Amino acid sequence: MEVANHNRSKGDLTVEKSASAHRLRAPRPNYNVLHALPLPLKTYPLPNFIPHNPFSVLHLLYVYVSQNVLRPCSHPAIRYKGLFSSKTGSIHVTEPSTVRALWEAGFFGKGSLSRSEPSWLEREKKRIGVLAGQTSEDATRRRREERKEFKNERARKEREAIEEKLKEEGRYEIVSNGEPHDQDTSTNGSVKGPIFLSSELDKAHPPLRGIPDSGTVQCQDTETDTSPSLKIKPPDDVKSVQFSPAAPAFKAQEATSGVFQSRFDLSLESDTGFTGDIVNQEHLQLTLEEAFFLVYGLGILEVVDEETRESISVPSLLSLSRTYSYFPPCPPSRLQPDDPFLLSYVVYHHFRSLGWVVRPGTKFAVDYLLYNRGPVFAHAEFAVVIVPAYSDQHWSATKARQLEVAKEVRKEWWWLHCVNRVQSQVQKSLILVFVDVPCPENPKQSSISRNKVDTTLDIGSVLKRYKIREISMKRWIPNRSRD
Repeated sequence: MEVANHNRSKGDLTVEKSASAHRLRAPRPNYNVLHALPLPLKTYPLPNFIPHNPFSVLHLLYVYVSQNVLRPCSHPAIRYKGLFSSKTGSIHVTEPSTVRALWEAGFFGKGSLSRSEPSWLEREKKRIGVLAGQTSEDATRRRREERKEFKNERARKEREAIEEKLKEEGRYEIVSNGEPHDQDTSTNGSVKGPIFLSSELDKAHPPLRGIPDSGTVQCQDTETDTSPSLKIKPPDDVKSVQFSPAAPAFKAQEATSGVFQSRFDLSLESDTGFTGDIVNQEHLQLTLEEAFFLVYGLGILEVVDEETRESISVPSLLSLSRTYSYFPPCPPSRLQPDDPFLLSYVVYHHFRSLGWVVRPGTKFAVDYLLYNRGPVFAHAEFAVVIVPAYSDQHWSATKARQLEVAKEVRKEWWWLHCVNRVQSQVQKSLILVFVDVPCPENPKQSSISRNKVDTTLDIGSVLKRYKIREISMKRWIPNRSRD
């Protein structure tokens, strides 16, 4: 009966927490309108044909003829611009309109000062009170605080249940004063030391002596409740460690000296009487794969050099991306068909062309995450791991090549087990994408073997040499996968 009541109290606490969070939660923006376009392009589809409606035929013919006579433009009037940074090995976009266009239509890039969506300027305005509402970072911070408060409340109720159980079993005795008892008792004959139940906030409760413990840890509750907290008095020669849900306070001399003054206090002082404009210090950071897809695949982005401010051609951008896919950057004369950029871009282009929203998956120990519509609508459904496959005869022609290939593709069994376990815990399906690496081109005809970039390089013919095979994996759990 006590276990049932305890579980019921935990369930009631969860319901109350979710209800209060729902009441305080601000209305979400209309993401269906903000992210209506899957790509930063405009499409003009033909209207539906209805057989039993003759006017639909006339409408279809009118739209078809008008679009062929006056062909609408799907690309923006002026191409977006990005700056290649050799320090970060990525593309920086600083124009605010371009940043919003690339993020809202396809979820390209990430904010340099944000977790995902560029929202530093909005957070700064809301911090000083210029703008109302909350951003995604604020919502994440609020959820973490609510989760922390819920865990603290749950721990307090569990502690109270333990104390009530101890009172019923008579395994403690009330001590008249707060001094520890001289006589040591033991539990299970293994751990010794007196434990006292006392309250720091309500002095009406006398300290209680209960089950003995090691006597090295002191736990106290700083929340404003009247229930006694569990305290363990450490020996004189052992330092005590305090665990508290609240942040540890600074020492008196440190606080008075001002060395550890909180930056939040400084921000509160600066908020008073704020006048002026806030300079946006954030930019959109595109990966090499995202930038090359926007340049080569869609043709809506122009990348300029950070030093000369000159436009970079598509073949030059390909060679530059392959060079900076290594660390340190690899010279063009040493580039190979299994470059990290080529393997990752082939997979990125493949899934983007199928309509998936492809995002980096470093957080989950994979290469890419595949979203159906975008990260603001739902979590990623699939996690992609790129595995190079050297099936061409060129890679097994000599013993040295065989050893080199074996070194590249060798993976331990526990690596795959760990990655698969992580994806199953976050409810994602793991996909192993095998990319068949072709043999190197003829050095006499290839621009890869020369330091000079060939501006007439056919990029389509280079990408067609790669083939992709997908294998979906699922963790086998005995109690869920029985026949």
